[in-house]
Amino acid sequence: MKIIPAIDLMEGKVVRLYKGDPNKKTIYSENPLEIAKKWESAGADMIHLVDLDATLGSGSNFDSLKNIAESVKIPVQVAGGFRSEKIIEEALKFATRVVIGTLAFKDKTALDRLLATYGNEKLVISVDHNDGLIVVNGWQETTKTPLIEAVNDFKKMGFSEYLSTSIVRDGTLQGPDLEPLKKINEIDGVNLIVSGGISNIGDVIKVKELNPFGVILGKALYENQVTIEEAKGI
Repeated sequence: MKIIPAIDLMEGKVVRLYKGDPNKKTIYSENPLEIAKKWESAGADMIHLVDLDATLGSGSNFDSLKNIAESVKIPVQVAGGFRSEKIIEEALKFATRVVIGTLAFKDKTALDRLLATYGNEKLVISVDHNDGLIVVNGWQETTKTPLIEAVNDFKKMGFSEYLSTSIVRDGTLQGPDLEPLKKINEIDGVNLIVSGGISNIGDVIKVKELNPFGVILGKALYENQVTIEEAKGI
Protein backbone atom coordinates (compact mmCIF):
# COMPACT_ATOMS: atom_id res chain seq x y z
CA MET A 1 0.00 0.00 0.00
CA LYS A 2 1.47 3.33 -1.08
CA ILE A 3 1.67 6.12 1.51
CA ILE A 4 0.59 9.34 -0.19
CA PRO A 5 0.66 12.68 1.66
CA ALA A 6 -1.72 15.35 0.39
CA ILE A 7 -0.72 18.95 -0.25
CA ASP A 8 -3.85 21.04 -0.74
CA LEU A 9 -3.18 24.49 -2.19
CA MET A 10 -5.27 27.62 -1.78
CA GLU A 11 -3.85 31.01 -2.82
CA GLY A 12 -0.41 29.38 -2.92
CA LYS A 13 -0.59 28.21 0.70
CA VAL A 14 -0.83 24.67 2.12
CA VAL A 15 -4.24 24.29 3.77
CA ARG A 16 -6.68 21.68 5.01
CA LEU A 17 -10.43 22.12 4.73
CA TYR A 18 -13.07 20.66 7.02
CA LYS A 19 -15.46 18.52 4.94
CA GLY A 20 -14.38 20.42 1.83
CA ASP A 21 -15.71 23.76 3.14
CA PRO A 22 -13.49 26.68 1.98
CA ASN A 23 -14.77 28.75 4.91
CA LYS A 24 -13.35 26.17 7.33
CA LYS A 25 -9.70 26.12 6.40
CA THR A 26 -6.50 25.84 8.40
CA ILE A 27 -3.27 27.18 6.90
CA TYR A 28 -0.26 24.94 7.62
CA SER A 29 2.45 26.51 5.47
CA GLU A 30 3.13 29.28 2.99
CA ASN A 31 5.83 27.21 1.29
CA PRO A 32 4.32 24.16 -0.47
CA LEU A 33 7.61 23.15 -2.10
CA GLU A 34 9.28 22.93 1.30
CA ILE A 35 6.42 20.69 2.50
CA ALA A 36 6.71 18.48 -0.59
CA LYS A 37 10.43 18.01 -0.01
CA LYS A 38 9.75 17.26 3.66
CA TRP A 39 7.30 14.48 2.77
CA GLU A 40 9.63 13.16 0.09
CA SER A 41 12.55 12.92 2.52
CA ALA A 42 10.26 11.21 5.08
CA GLY A 43 9.76 8.35 2.60
CA ALA A 44 6.45 9.15 0.87
CA ASP A 45 5.73 6.94 -2.16
CA MET A 46 3.88 9.66 -4.06
CA ILE A 47 2.58 13.18 -3.43
CA HIS A 48 -1.07 14.10 -3.97
CA LEU A 49 -1.27 17.78 -5.01
CA VAL A 50 -4.67 19.45 -4.97
CA ASP A 51 -5.51 22.84 -6.50
CA LEU A 52 -8.44 23.91 -4.33
CA ASP A 53 -8.81 27.28 -6.06
CA ALA A 54 -9.28 25.55 -9.42
CA THR A 55 -11.69 23.07 -7.81
CA LEU A 56 -13.83 25.91 -6.50
CA GLY A 57 -13.45 28.05 -9.64
CA SER A 58 -11.77 30.86 -7.72
CA GLY A 59 -8.26 30.81 -9.20
CA SER A 60 -5.37 28.54 -10.11
CA ASN A 61 -2.21 27.13 -8.54
CA PHE A 62 -1.14 25.39 -11.76
CA ASP A 63 2.35 26.94 -11.84
CA SER A 64 2.91 25.87 -8.25
CA LEU A 65 1.83 22.30 -9.05
CA LYS A 66 4.28 22.24 -11.96
CA ASN A 67 7.12 23.67 -9.87
CA ILE A 68 6.61 21.09 -7.09
CA ALA A 69 6.32 18.16 -9.52
CA GLU A 70 9.53 19.18 -11.27
CA SER A 71 11.40 19.67 -7.96
CA VAL A 72 10.82 16.25 -6.37
CA LYS A 73 11.99 12.83 -7.54
CA ILE A 74 8.96 10.79 -6.44
CA PRO A 75 5.75 10.50 -8.49
CA VAL A 76 3.22 13.31 -8.24
CA GLN A 77 -0.53 12.97 -8.67
CA VAL A 78 -2.44 16.20 -9.33
CA ALA A 79 -6.10 16.88 -8.64
CA GLY A 80 -8.59 19.69 -8.47
CA GLY A 81 -10.35 21.44 -11.32
CA PHE A 82 -9.03 19.30 -14.18
CA ARG A 83 -12.19 19.71 -16.23
CA SER A 84 -10.90 20.08 -19.81
CA GLU A 85 -8.82 17.88 -22.08
CA LYS A 86 -6.37 20.73 -22.62
CA ILE A 87 -5.51 21.25 -18.95
CA ILE A 88 -5.20 17.49 -18.39
CA GLU A 89 -2.84 17.31 -21.35
CA GLU A 90 -0.78 20.20 -19.92
CA ALA A 91 -0.65 18.60 -16.46
CA LEU A 92 0.55 15.25 -17.82
CA LYS A 93 3.66 16.99 -19.15
CA PHE A 94 4.92 17.16 -15.55
CA ALA A 95 2.62 14.99 -13.38
CA THR A 96 2.68 11.19 -13.17
CA ARG A 97 -1.10 10.96 -12.83
CA VAL A 98 -4.08 13.31 -13.09
CA VAL A 99 -7.23 12.85 -11.03
CA ILE A 100 -10.43 13.44 -13.01
CA GLY A 101 -13.71 13.99 -11.18
CA THR A 102 -16.37 16.28 -12.61
CA LEU A 103 -15.29 15.80 -16.26
CA ALA A 104 -15.55 12.01 -15.86
CA PHE A 105 -19.24 12.31 -15.01
CA LYS A 106 -20.14 15.15 -17.37
CA ASP A 107 -18.33 14.28 -20.61
CA LYS A 108 -17.82 10.58 -21.34
CA THR A 109 -16.74 11.34 -24.94
CA ALA A 110 -13.81 13.46 -23.76
CA LEU A 111 -13.02 10.78 -21.19
CA ASP A 112 -12.87 8.12 -23.92
CA ARG A 113 -10.48 10.30 -25.95
CA LEU A 114 -8.22 10.83 -22.93
CA LEU A 115 -8.17 7.10 -22.23
CA ALA A 116 -7.24 6.35 -25.86
CA THR A 117 -4.43 8.95 -25.74
CA TYR A 118 -2.89 8.36 -22.31
CA GLY A 119 -3.98 4.88 -21.18
CA ASN A 120 -5.47 4.02 -17.82
CA GLU A 121 -2.36 4.26 -15.63
CA LYS A 122 -2.05 8.05 -15.91
CA LEU A 123 -5.75 8.80 -15.38
CA VAL A 124 -7.32 8.41 -11.95
CA ILE A 125 -11.10 8.56 -11.64
CA SER A 126 -12.27 10.43 -8.56
CA VAL A 127 -15.32 8.74 -7.08
CA ASP A 128 -15.92 11.07 -4.14
CA HIS A 129 -19.13 10.43 -2.28
CA ASN A 130 -21.55 11.71 0.30
CA ASP A 131 -23.02 8.68 2.08
CA GLY A 132 -22.65 6.50 -1.01
CA LEU A 133 -23.79 9.01 -3.66
CA ILE A 134 -21.26 10.58 -6.05
CA VAL A 135 -20.43 14.27 -5.57
CA VAL A 136 -18.97 16.58 -8.25
CA ASN A 137 -18.11 20.26 -8.84
CA GLY A 138 -15.78 20.63 -5.88
CA TRP A 139 -18.19 18.65 -3.71
CA GLN A 140 -20.83 21.32 -4.21
CA GLU A 141 -23.21 19.00 -6.10
CA THR A 142 -24.47 15.59 -4.95
CA THR A 143 -25.65 13.40 -7.83
CA LYS A 144 -28.06 10.46 -7.76
CA THR A 145 -25.33 8.09 -8.96
CA PRO A 146 -24.46 5.35 -6.45
CA LEU A 147 -20.74 4.98 -5.77
CA ILE A 148 -20.41 1.28 -6.72
CA GLU A 149 -22.44 1.71 -9.90
CA ALA A 150 -20.10 4.53 -10.96
CA VAL A 151 -16.96 2.46 -10.39
CA ASN A 152 -18.41 -0.45 -12.38
CA ASP A 153 -19.34 1.88 -15.26
CA PHE A 154 -15.83 3.36 -15.46
CA LYS A 155 -14.31 -0.10 -15.20
CA LYS A 156 -16.33 -1.17 -18.25
CA MET A 157 -14.89 1.84 -20.10
CA GLY A 158 -11.38 0.57 -19.33
CA PHE A 159 -10.35 2.54 -16.23
CA SER A 160 -8.44 0.85 -13.42
CA GLU A 161 -7.22 3.69 -11.13
CA TYR A 162 -9.60 5.25 -8.60
CA LEU A 163 -9.53 7.73 -5.74
CA SER A 164 -12.41 7.74 -3.29
CA THR A 165 -12.94 10.38 -0.63
CA SER A 166 -15.81 10.31 1.84
CA ILE A 167 -16.63 14.01 2.07
CA VAL A 168 -18.41 13.67 5.40
CA ARG A 169 -15.15 12.32 6.86
CA ASP A 170 -12.58 14.51 5.07
CA GLY A 171 -10.67 16.76 7.45
CA THR A 172 -12.62 15.47 10.46
CA LEU A 173 -10.12 12.96 11.91
CA GLN A 174 -13.13 10.69 12.57
CA GLY A 175 -11.69 7.62 10.88
CA PRO A 176 -12.26 6.36 7.32
CA ASP A 177 -15.62 5.19 6.00
CA LEU A 178 -14.59 1.56 5.50
CA GLU A 179 -17.77 -0.11 4.19
CA PRO A 180 -17.96 1.57 0.75
CA LEU A 181 -14.19 1.19 0.39
CA LYS A 182 -14.48 -2.57 0.96
CA LYS A 183 -17.12 -2.79 -1.76
CA ILE A 184 -14.98 -0.89 -4.29
CA ASN A 185 -11.91 -2.89 -3.43
CA GLU A 186 -13.76 -6.17 -4.03
CA ILE A 187 -14.23 -5.25 -7.70
CA ASP A 188 -11.64 -7.07 -9.82
CA GLY A 189 -9.05 -4.96 -11.60
CA VAL A 190 -9.57 -1.86 -9.45
CA ASN A 191 -6.62 0.01 -7.91
CA LEU A 192 -8.10 2.17 -5.17
CA ILE A 193 -6.59 5.10 -3.28
CA VAL A 194 -8.40 5.70 -0.01
CA SER A 195 -8.88 9.23 1.30
CA GLY A 196 -10.77 11.02 4.05
CA GLY A 197 -10.94 10.73 7.83
CA ILE A 198 -7.61 9.06 8.64
CA SER A 199 -6.82 10.10 12.22
CA ASN A 200 -4.01 7.86 13.47
CA ILE A 201 -1.88 4.81 12.72
CA GLY A 202 -4.77 2.53 13.77
CA ASP A 203 -6.85 3.89 10.87
CA VAL A 204 -3.95 3.31 8.47
CA ILE A 205 -3.76 -0.32 9.66
CA LYS A 206 -7.54 -0.77 9.10
CA VAL A 207 -7.21 0.61 5.58
CA LYS A 208 -4.20 -1.59 4.85
CA GLU A 209 -6.29 -4.67 5.72
CA LEU A 210 -8.43 -3.86 2.66
CA ASN A 211 -5.25 -4.05 0.55
CA PRO A 212 -5.85 -0.92 -1.54
CA PHE A 213 -3.35 0.65 -3.94
CA GLY A 214 -2.69 3.53 -1.55
CA VAL A 215 -3.86 5.75 1.28
CA ILE A 216 -3.83 9.55 1.39
CA LEU A 217 -2.70 11.22 4.59
CA GLY A 218 -3.96 14.75 5.15
CA LYS A 219 -4.94 16.47 8.34
CA ALA A 220 -3.59 13.72 10.63
CA LEU A 221 -0.15 14.22 9.09
CA TYR A 222 -0.25 18.01 9.50
CA GLU A 223 -1.53 17.70 13.08
CA ASN A 224 1.29 15.24 13.91
CA GLN A 225 -1.17 12.45 14.74
CA VAL A 226 0.54 10.07 12.32
CA THR A 227 3.90 10.11 10.52
CA ILE A 228 4.90 8.83 7.11
CA GLU A 229 7.60 6.72 8.78
CA GLU A 230 4.98 5.06 11.03
CA ALA A 231 2.66 4.42 8.10
CA LYS A 232 5.47 2.94 6.01
CA GLY A 233 6.44 0.68 8.90
CA ILE A 234 3.18 -1.23 9.29
